[in-house]
This record gives sequence, structure tokens and C-alpha cells, in this order.
Amino acid sequence: MGRNPFHLVEFSPWPLTGSIGALFLTSGLAGWIHGYSYITLVLGVVLIIITIIQWWRDVIREATYQGLHTTQVSKGLRWGIILFIASEVCFFFAFFWAYFHRSLAPTIEIGSCWPPTGIIPLNPFEVPLLNTGVLLASGVTVTWAHHGLIEGDRTAGLQGLAATVALGVYFTCLQAIEYYEASFTIADGAYGSTFFVATGFHGLHVLIGSTFLMVCLGRVWLQHFSTGHHFGFEAAAWYWHFVDVVWLFLYLSIYWWGY
Repeated sequence: MGRNPFHLVEFSPWPLTGSIGALFLTSGLAGWIHGYSYITLVLGVVLIIITIIQWWRDVIREATYQGLHTTQVSKGLRWGIILFIASEVCFFFAFFWAYFHRSLAPTIEIGSCWPPTGIIPLNPFEVPLLNTGVLLASGVTVTWAHHGLIEGDRTAGLQGLAATVALGVYFTCLQAIEYYEASFTIADGAYGSTFFVATGFHGLHVLIGSTFLMVCLGRVWLQHFSTGHHFGFEAAAWYWHFVDVVWLFLYLSIYWWGY
């Protein structure tokens, strides 16, 4: 009897705990915004973190030690990450739609101009331009790490991934400083809400991508990847390139064009 090339997954509690954590996170955040206790929010965050750690552990075990990620399974995983990134494109498309809906035809309530009257936008040739260079450089370093893995050069893989994670953390710090020094807030009408929601969700994706790459860095150190079997890293690299491209559109439309 031949072996089934597909992965018939075992029963797992993590989809349930993840969905409960997401429920607590959203309801707790809404309650906290309206003045209620933040305990539900904290519980949701803790549940999601525990779920991520345990679920990641199970997938790594299945891929690395149990050999369950066959060629057919890897093909399915590739289609899964492609569809996930496509859904993320639609997610950010909604923010760009909201931004251009307001900026291309500003109403009289905001002064019939863009940026609205009273808003002092951030200079696109200062910290935002530096952030653009940082993310473009991180795209180069993650490609360097990928080529290192393909060629069996573990040192290049480690160095490239370490540099990418460092650049991701640096980007996050610069973004936090930029938010702190901004003269407007998320409460400042259409401009403030579209700016902080769009760039804030991008910053969240940078944090997620940095975490993804940190896990890959640990797996390269533990020699989990081979020259032909490293889809975990490829998924992280694809996601990171997507984050880079989204930032280029954010920079050109919100920072530069809206200046």
C-alpha cells in the first residue's frame, strides 16, 4: 500500500483557542476604548500568543521531524500563502481607497484642500525616506539569506536573516518616533484616521514579519532547512517582500503625494 502524499492533520485545539483569543481581543479592545476594564483585552492577547507558539511548534515538528510536508503538501502550502497575500492586498486596497476618496475630492468641512486645513504633514524626505531605504535594504538582505540557503551556505543565511530582522526592528523604532513627533493624531479627521490606520496596520505587519523571520533565524541556526526544503523561510520572504511593496505605495501616496 502506497503512502498518502497528502497530510491528514491530527486533531488540534489551536484553531479553537485562536478564535477564542481573537474574540476576546476584539471585544476587549472595543470595551477598553469605551472605558471598561482591559482584562479581556489582555486575556485575548495572551491566548493568541500561546496559540501562535504552540501551533508554530506543531507545524515545525511535522515539517522537520515527522516528514509530513511532502512535495504535494508543500505545493498546497505555497498556494495557501499566495492566497493569504492576495487577501492582504485587498485589505490594504481598502485603506488606499478611503485615502484617495477623501484626498481627490476634499469636502468643504476640511477646507476643500488636501492635506486639510490645520494639518501639518510629515516631511517625506526625512524619516519616511529613511524608512523607505531601510525596508528596501531589508528586501536585499532577505534575498541574500534565501540564496545562501539555496546554495547550502548556512553562514550567509544566518547573516542575511539577522540583518533583515535588525532592519525590521530599526524600521519599527523609527515609525514609533515618527508617531510620537507627529503634530496630528488619529482623531484629527479624515487625514489623521487614514494616515494612522494605514501606516499603523503596515507597522503591525512589519512586526509580524519580523517575528516570522526571527523564527526562521532560529530554525536556520538549528539546521532545520535544507537546500531544497525550506518553504517556511520562503513564506516569510514572500510576506516580507509584500510588506516592502505596500510601504512603497504608502510612501508615494500618503507621504509624498499628500505632502
